[in-house]
Amino acid sequence: MAKECDEGDQVPRGGGAVGLEGLRVPDELSARLPAEARGRGRDDVRLMVSRGSQVTHHAFRELPGQLRAGDVLVVNTSATLPAAVNGRVGGDGVVVHFSTRGDDGRWAVELRRPDGTGSTGPRPGGPAGALVRLPGGARLRLEEPLTPGADRLWWASVSVRVPGLLRRYGRPIRYAYTERDQPLTAYQTVFALPSADGAGSAEMPSAARPFTQALVAELVSRGVQFAPIVLHTGVASAETHEPPYPERFAVSAATAWLVNAARAGGGRIIAVGTTAVRAMESATGADGVVRPASGWTGLVVTPERGPRIVDGLLTGLHEPEASHLLMLEAIAGRVALGRAYSAALRRLYLWHEFGDVHLLLPDEIPTHCIAGATISKNDLRSM
Repeated sequence: MAKECDEGDQVPRGGGAVGLEGLRVPDELSARLPAEARGRGRDDVRLMVSRGSQVTHHAFRELPGQLRAGDVLVVNTSATLPAAVNGRVGGDGVVVHFSTRGDDGRWAVELRRPDGTGSTGPRPGGPAGALVRLPGGARLRLEEPLTPGADRLWWASVSVRVPGLLRRYGRPIRYAYTERDQPLTAYQTVFALPSADGAGSAEMPSAARPFTQALVAELVSRGVQFAPIVLHTGVASAETHEPPYPERFAVSAATAWLVNAARAGGGRIIAVGTTAVRAMESATGADGVVRPASGWTGLVVTPERGPRIVDGLLTGLHEPEASHLLMLEAIAGRVALGRAYSAALRRLYLWHEFGDVHLLLPDEIPTHCIAGATISKNDLRSM
Protein backbone atom coordinates (compact mmCIF):
# COMPACT_ATOMS: atom_id res chain seq x y z
CA MET A 1 0.00 0.00 0.00
CA ALA A 2 1.49 3.33 -1.05
CA LYS A 3 1.90 5.94 1.66
CA GLU A 4 1.86 9.69 1.45
CA CYS A 5 5.30 11.23 1.01
CA ASP A 6 6.61 14.60 2.15
CA GLU A 7 9.90 14.77 0.28
CA GLY A 8 9.20 18.35 -0.67
CA ASP A 9 8.88 19.72 2.85
CA GLN A 10 11.16 22.67 3.36
CA VAL A 11 13.49 23.05 6.31
CA PRO A 12 12.29 26.03 8.38
CA ARG A 13 14.53 29.02 8.74
CA GLY A 14 16.41 29.35 11.99
CA GLY A 15 19.92 29.58 13.31
CA GLY A 16 19.99 26.96 16.03
CA ALA A 17 21.26 23.44 16.43
CA VAL A 18 18.80 21.86 14.05
CA GLY A 19 17.19 24.90 12.49
CA LEU A 20 13.93 24.52 14.41
CA GLU A 21 13.88 27.74 16.42
CA GLY A 22 11.44 29.27 13.94
CA LEU A 23 8.92 26.56 14.68
CA ARG A 24 6.32 26.90 17.38
CA VAL A 25 4.24 23.99 18.61
CA PRO A 26 0.67 25.25 19.17
CA ASP A 27 -0.91 24.32 22.49
CA GLU A 28 -3.62 22.38 20.70
CA LEU A 29 -1.01 19.90 19.44
CA SER A 30 -0.24 18.72 22.97
CA ALA A 31 -1.67 15.25 23.57
CA ARG A 32 -3.77 15.91 26.66
CA LEU A 33 -5.02 12.35 27.19
CA PRO A 34 -3.74 8.84 26.43
CA ALA A 35 -5.01 7.34 23.19
CA GLU A 36 -7.11 4.76 25.08
CA ALA A 37 -8.76 7.55 27.10
CA ARG A 38 -9.78 9.08 23.77
CA GLY A 39 -11.66 5.85 23.00
CA ARG A 40 -8.84 4.13 21.12
CA GLY A 41 -6.11 1.60 21.77
CA ARG A 42 -2.54 2.41 22.76
CA ASP A 43 -1.30 1.65 19.27
CA ASP A 44 -3.85 3.99 17.68
CA VAL A 45 -1.39 6.86 17.34
CA ARG A 46 0.34 8.05 14.21
CA LEU A 47 3.81 7.07 13.07
CA MET A 48 5.96 9.42 11.01
CA VAL A 49 8.89 7.68 9.31
CA SER A 50 12.03 9.52 8.17
CA ARG A 51 14.48 7.83 5.79
CA GLY A 52 16.96 10.54 4.99
CA SER A 53 15.01 13.42 3.47
CA GLN A 54 11.98 11.21 2.73
CA VAL A 55 9.05 11.43 5.15
CA THR A 56 6.09 9.05 5.09
CA HIS A 57 3.04 8.80 7.32
CA HIS A 58 1.50 5.67 8.84
CA ALA A 59 -0.49 4.28 11.74
CA PHE A 60 1.71 2.98 14.57
CA ARG A 61 0.30 -0.53 14.18
CA GLU A 62 1.97 -0.54 10.73
CA LEU A 63 5.41 -0.44 12.37
CA PRO A 64 6.23 -4.07 11.44
CA GLY A 65 6.08 -3.10 7.78
CA GLN A 66 8.75 -0.45 8.34
CA LEU A 67 11.26 -2.89 9.86
CA ARG A 68 12.93 -6.02 8.54
CA ALA A 69 14.07 -9.39 9.83
CA GLY A 70 17.33 -9.06 11.73
CA ASP A 71 16.56 -5.60 13.10
CA VAL A 72 16.97 -5.22 16.86
CA LEU A 73 14.74 -2.93 18.91
CA VAL A 74 16.46 -1.81 22.11
CA VAL A 75 13.80 -1.24 24.80
CA ASN A 76 13.97 0.28 28.26
CA THR A 77 12.44 -1.94 30.94
CA SER A 78 12.47 0.71 33.69
CA ALA A 79 9.08 0.98 35.40
CA THR A 80 7.55 4.39 36.02
CA LEU A 81 7.26 5.43 39.65
CA PRO A 82 4.38 7.34 41.27
CA ALA A 83 7.05 9.97 41.88
CA ALA A 84 4.96 13.03 42.87
CA VAL A 85 4.09 13.49 46.56
CA ASN A 86 2.43 16.43 48.29
CA GLY A 87 4.33 18.15 51.07
CA ARG A 88 4.70 21.37 53.03
CA VAL A 89 7.60 23.72 53.59
CA GLY A 90 6.65 25.93 56.50
CA GLY A 91 3.14 27.08 55.67
CA ASP A 92 3.48 26.58 51.92
CA GLY A 93 2.25 23.59 49.99
CA VAL A 94 4.71 21.98 47.59
CA VAL A 95 4.83 18.92 45.37
CA VAL A 96 7.98 16.84 45.66
CA HIS A 97 9.15 15.09 42.50
CA PHE A 98 11.39 12.18 43.47
CA SER A 99 13.85 11.96 40.58
CA THR A 100 16.71 9.55 41.23
CA ARG A 101 17.99 7.37 44.08
CA GLY A 102 21.67 7.95 44.80
CA ASP A 103 24.19 5.28 45.69
CA ASP A 104 24.33 6.62 49.26
CA GLY A 105 20.57 6.23 49.81
CA ARG A 106 19.72 9.90 49.30
CA TRP A 107 17.29 10.99 46.60
CA ALA A 108 17.56 13.74 44.02
CA VAL A 109 14.33 15.69 44.30
CA GLU A 110 12.66 18.71 42.76
CA LEU A 111 10.25 20.90 44.70
CA ARG A 112 7.39 22.26 42.59
CA ARG A 113 4.64 24.78 43.22
CA PRO A 114 1.01 23.55 42.96
CA ASP A 115 -0.77 25.58 40.29
CA GLY A 116 -4.36 24.97 41.44
CA THR A 117 -5.28 22.74 38.48
CA GLY A 118 -3.74 19.51 39.73
CA SER A 119 -0.50 20.23 37.92
CA THR A 120 2.56 22.18 39.08
CA GLY A 121 4.80 25.06 38.12
CA PRO A 122 8.48 25.78 38.73
CA ARG A 123 9.62 26.92 42.16
CA PRO A 124 12.95 28.34 43.31
CA GLY A 125 15.15 25.52 44.60
CA GLY A 126 16.46 25.14 48.14
CA PRO A 127 17.48 26.48 50.47
CA ALA A 128 19.93 24.02 52.00
CA GLY A 129 18.54 22.66 55.25
CA ALA A 130 14.90 23.25 54.28
CA LEU A 131 12.61 20.71 55.89
CA VAL A 132 9.68 19.27 53.91
CA ARG A 133 6.87 17.59 55.82
CA LEU A 134 5.48 14.61 53.92
CA PRO A 135 2.37 12.45 54.45
CA GLY A 136 2.40 9.87 57.21
CA GLY A 137 4.80 11.89 59.36
CA ALA A 138 7.77 11.48 56.99
CA ARG A 139 10.38 14.25 56.72
CA LEU A 140 12.64 15.28 53.86
CA ARG A 141 15.62 17.60 54.27
CA LEU A 142 17.34 19.35 51.37
CA GLU A 143 21.12 19.05 51.60
CA GLU A 144 22.90 20.29 48.46
CA PRO A 145 22.23 20.93 44.77
CA LEU A 146 22.72 17.96 42.50
CA THR A 147 24.85 20.14 40.23
CA PRO A 148 26.93 22.97 41.73
CA GLY A 149 25.58 26.33 40.64
CA ALA A 150 22.12 24.96 39.74
CA ASP A 151 19.23 24.77 42.15
CA ARG A 152 16.52 22.79 40.38
CA LEU A 153 17.40 19.32 41.67
CA TRP A 154 18.68 18.78 45.21
CA TRP A 155 20.07 15.82 47.09
CA ALA A 156 17.81 15.15 50.05
CA SER A 157 17.72 12.76 52.97
CA VAL A 158 14.36 11.16 53.72
CA SER A 159 13.30 9.74 57.08
CA VAL A 160 11.50 6.72 55.57
CA ARG A 161 12.05 4.30 52.71
CA VAL A 162 11.01 6.17 49.60
CA PRO A 163 9.60 3.22 47.57
CA GLY A 164 7.05 2.53 50.31
CA LEU A 165 6.24 6.24 50.60
CA LEU A 166 5.60 6.45 46.86
CA ARG A 167 3.44 3.33 46.79
CA ARG A 168 1.23 4.73 49.54
CA TYR A 169 1.08 8.44 48.76
CA GLY A 170 2.58 9.01 45.32
CA ARG A 171 1.05 9.65 41.92
CA PRO A 172 2.58 9.99 38.45
CA ILE A 173 4.28 13.27 37.62
CA ARG A 174 1.94 15.37 35.54
CA TYR A 175 2.62 18.54 33.58
CA ALA A 176 0.18 21.30 32.72
CA TYR A 177 -0.44 20.23 29.12
CA THR A 178 -2.26 17.08 30.27
CA GLU A 179 -5.97 17.39 30.94
CA ARG A 180 -6.23 15.46 34.21
CA ASP A 181 -4.52 12.90 36.42
CA GLN A 182 -4.17 9.41 34.96
CA PRO A 183 -3.64 6.11 36.80
CA LEU A 184 -0.10 4.80 37.10
CA THR A 185 -0.93 2.06 34.59
CA ALA A 186 -1.27 4.74 31.91
CA TYR A 187 2.42 5.55 32.45
CA GLN A 188 3.74 1.98 32.25
CA THR A 189 4.94 0.49 28.99
CA VAL A 190 4.47 -3.13 27.97
CA PHE A 191 8.20 -3.64 28.66
CA ALA A 192 8.21 -2.27 32.24
CA LEU A 193 9.60 -4.53 34.96
CA PRO A 194 9.70 -3.70 38.69
CA SER A 195 13.15 -3.23 40.19
CA ALA A 196 14.13 -5.27 43.24
CA ASP A 197 15.42 -2.15 45.04
CA GLY A 198 12.34 -0.06 44.24
CA ALA A 199 14.18 2.17 41.76
CA GLY A 200 12.49 3.26 38.57
CA SER A 201 11.82 6.20 36.30
CA ALA A 202 10.44 9.48 37.52
CA GLU A 203 8.94 9.97 34.07
CA MET A 204 7.79 7.30 31.64
CA PRO A 205 10.16 6.10 28.89
CA SER A 206 7.33 7.14 26.63
CA ALA A 207 8.55 6.12 23.16
CA ALA A 208 7.55 2.53 24.00
CA ARG A 209 4.08 3.44 25.19
CA PRO A 210 2.22 2.61 21.92
CA PHE A 211 3.52 -0.99 21.86
CA THR A 212 1.00 -3.69 22.71
CA GLN A 213 1.56 -7.39 23.40
CA ALA A 214 -0.02 -8.23 20.04
CA LEU A 215 2.31 -5.86 18.19
CA VAL A 216 5.37 -7.25 19.96
CA ALA A 217 4.30 -10.78 18.97
CA GLU A 218 3.88 -9.73 15.35
CA LEU A 219 7.31 -8.13 15.27
CA VAL A 220 8.92 -11.25 16.74
CA SER A 221 7.12 -13.41 14.19
CA ARG A 222 8.68 -11.27 11.42
CA GLY A 223 12.19 -11.76 12.76
CA VAL A 224 12.60 -8.51 14.67
CA GLN A 225 14.43 -9.02 17.96
CA PHE A 226 14.18 -7.15 21.26
CA ALA A 227 17.17 -6.22 23.43
CA PRO A 228 16.34 -4.95 26.94
CA ILE A 229 18.31 -2.28 28.78
CA VAL A 230 17.55 -0.31 31.94
CA LEU A 231 17.85 3.43 32.29
CA HIS A 232 15.99 5.06 35.17
CA THR A 233 14.93 8.45 33.86
CA GLY A 234 14.99 11.46 36.16
CA VAL A 235 12.71 14.44 35.88
CA ALA A 236 12.79 16.20 32.53
CA SER A 237 12.49 19.93 32.13
CA ALA A 238 9.28 21.24 30.69
CA GLU A 239 10.47 24.81 31.13
CA THR A 240 14.17 25.31 30.43
CA HIS A 241 15.22 22.28 28.32
CA GLU A 242 18.58 21.89 30.01
CA PRO A 243 20.66 18.81 29.11
CA PRO A 244 19.72 15.63 30.97
CA TYR A 245 21.23 14.97 34.37
CA PRO A 246 23.29 11.82 35.05
CA GLU A 247 21.06 8.74 35.25
CA ARG A 248 21.47 5.14 36.38
CA PHE A 249 21.65 2.52 33.63
CA ALA A 250 22.53 -1.11 32.96
CA VAL A 251 23.32 -2.98 29.76
CA SER A 252 23.52 -6.74 30.35
CA ALA A 253 25.96 -9.20 28.83
CA ALA A 254 23.06 -10.84 26.96
CA THR A 255 22.01 -7.55 25.37
CA ALA A 256 25.60 -6.67 24.48
CA TRP A 257 26.04 -10.07 22.79
CA LEU A 258 22.74 -9.80 20.89
CA VAL A 259 23.43 -6.29 19.60
CA ASN A 260 27.00 -7.09 18.55
CA ALA A 261 25.88 -10.27 16.77
CA ALA A 262 23.04 -8.50 14.98
CA ARG A 263 25.30 -5.69 13.83
CA ALA A 264 27.89 -8.20 12.57
CA GLY A 265 25.13 -9.93 10.60
CA GLY A 266 23.92 -6.74 8.94
CA GLY A 267 21.01 -6.02 11.25
CA ARG A 268 20.05 -2.51 12.23
CA ILE A 269 20.09 -1.38 15.87
CA ILE A 270 17.03 0.79 16.52
CA ALA A 271 16.62 2.39 19.92
CA VAL A 272 13.12 2.78 21.32
CA GLY A 273 13.45 6.16 22.99
CA THR A 274 16.28 8.54 23.77
CA THR A 275 16.85 6.65 27.03
CA ALA A 276 17.76 3.52 25.06
CA VAL A 277 20.20 5.54 22.94
CA ARG A 278 21.85 6.96 26.04
CA ALA A 279 22.26 3.56 27.66
CA MET A 280 23.52 1.77 24.54
CA GLU A 281 25.94 4.51 23.57
CA SER A 282 27.26 4.60 27.16
CA ALA A 283 28.09 0.89 26.86
CA THR A 284 29.72 1.16 23.41
CA GLY A 285 33.43 1.75 23.01
CA ALA A 286 35.14 3.85 20.37
CA ASP A 287 35.65 0.58 18.48
CA GLY A 288 31.89 0.20 18.05
CA VAL A 289 31.68 -2.85 20.33
CA VAL A 290 29.03 -3.01 23.06
CA ARG A 291 30.23 -4.33 26.42
CA PRO A 292 28.24 -5.02 29.60
CA ALA A 293 28.08 -1.83 31.65
CA SER A 294 26.18 -0.32 34.56
CA GLY A 295 26.33 2.68 36.84
CA TRP A 296 25.74 6.33 36.10
CA THR A 297 25.88 7.98 32.71
CA GLY A 298 26.10 11.66 31.95
CA LEU A 299 26.53 11.07 28.21
CA VAL A 300 24.87 13.52 25.85
CA VAL A 301 24.90 12.29 22.25
CA THR A 302 25.55 15.24 19.93
CA PRO A 303 26.19 15.60 16.19
CA GLU A 304 29.86 16.22 16.97
CA ARG A 305 30.17 12.88 18.79
CA GLY A 306 27.72 10.92 16.68
CA PRO A 307 26.25 7.49 17.47
CA ARG A 308 28.58 4.49 17.64
CA ILE A 309 26.09 1.62 17.66
CA VAL A 310 22.56 2.99 17.16
CA ASP A 311 21.37 3.10 13.53
CA GLY A 312 17.83 4.34 14.07
CA LEU A 313 15.51 5.77 16.70
CA LEU A 314 11.83 5.52 17.57
CA THR A 315 10.89 8.53 19.65
CA GLY A 316 8.18 11.02 20.46
CA LEU A 317 8.04 14.57 19.16
CA HIS A 318 10.18 17.03 21.11
CA GLU A 319 9.89 20.77 21.64
CA PRO A 320 12.02 22.80 19.18
CA GLU A 321 14.28 23.95 22.06
CA ALA A 322 14.70 20.49 23.63
CA SER A 323 18.24 19.19 24.11
CA HIS A 324 17.07 15.76 22.89
CA LEU A 325 16.97 17.16 19.36
CA LEU A 326 20.78 17.18 19.30
CA MET A 327 20.60 13.38 19.65
CA LEU A 328 18.05 13.16 16.84
CA GLU A 329 20.23 15.33 14.62
CA ALA A 330 23.21 13.09 15.37
CA ILE A 331 21.23 10.08 14.13
CA ALA A 332 19.22 11.53 11.25
CA GLY A 333 20.98 14.73 10.18
CA ARG A 334 19.91 18.38 10.25
CA VAL A 335 18.02 18.47 6.95
CA ALA A 336 16.03 15.30 7.59
CA LEU A 337 15.02 16.45 11.06
CA GLY A 338 13.91 19.88 9.93
CA ARG A 339 11.87 18.38 7.11
CA ALA A 340 10.19 15.88 9.42
CA TYR A 341 9.20 18.47 12.01
CA SER A 342 7.81 20.75 9.32
CA ALA A 343 5.64 17.85 8.13
CA ALA A 344 4.58 16.97 11.68
CA LEU A 345 3.34 20.49 12.32
CA ARG A 346 1.55 20.77 9.00
CA ARG A 347 -0.19 17.42 9.51
CA LEU A 348 -1.13 18.19 13.13
CA TYR A 349 0.82 15.44 14.85
CA LEU A 350 0.45 15.35 18.64
CA TRP A 351 3.35 16.08 21.01
CA HIS A 352 4.46 14.80 24.44
CA GLU A 353 4.22 11.44 26.18
CA PHE A 354 0.69 10.57 25.04
CA GLY A 355 1.27 11.79 21.50
CA ASP A 356 2.39 10.47 18.13
CA VAL A 357 5.71 8.80 17.30
CA HIS A 358 8.62 9.41 14.93
CA LEU A 359 10.79 6.62 13.47
CA LEU A 360 14.17 7.74 12.14
CA LEU A 361 15.86 5.17 9.90
CA PRO A 362 19.06 5.22 7.84
CA ASP A 363 18.88 6.80 4.41
CA GLU A 364 18.33 3.79 2.17
CA ILE A 365 16.55 3.13 -1.14
CA PRO A 366 13.56 0.94 -0.31
CA THR A 367 11.23 3.55 -1.78
CA HIS A 368 11.49 6.91 -3.50
CA CYS A 369 9.03 9.75 -3.44
CA ILE A 370 8.57 11.57 -6.73
CA ALA A 371 5.85 14.20 -7.11
CA GLY A 372 3.95 12.75 -4.17
CA ALA A 373 3.95 9.13 -5.44
CA THR A 374 5.71 6.12 -3.91
CA ILE A 375 7.88 4.17 -6.37
CA SER A 376 9.30 0.81 -5.39
CA LYS A 377 12.69 -0.68 -6.30
CA ASN A 378 10.93 -2.93 -8.82
CA ASP A 379 9.52 0.15 -10.54
CA LEU A 380 13.02 1.66 -10.66
CA ARG A 381 14.42 -1.44 -12.34
CA SER A 382 11.87 -1.08 -15.14
CA MET A 383 12.74 2.57 -15.81
